[in-house]
Amino acid sequence: MDYQKYLEKIKFIFSGELEKKFKIYTTISLGWIIFIGYLTWWNGLKSPMLDKSFRWDEWFWFGVVPALSPYLFYFIWKKKE
Repeated sequence: MDYQKYLEKIKFIFSGELEKKFKIYTTISLGWIIFIGYLTWWNGLKSPMLDKSFRWDEWFWFGVVPALSPYLFYFIWKKKE
């Protein structure tokens, strides 16, 4: 795999030269991940069970996967330039 190509894309994301639409989508995705992480933490604290730890599997499946799946579909269906 060409890791240099992916490294350049990551550098471009953090360079501040993104389109406004992409900035909005990225902000919504990150907000969703943080919001679901907060809900997972809060539900863990309020759980009647003795285990009050953070449930990483819930956060991953309900926070990270739904936030990143639109980007995966975009790259799958993106037309080649």
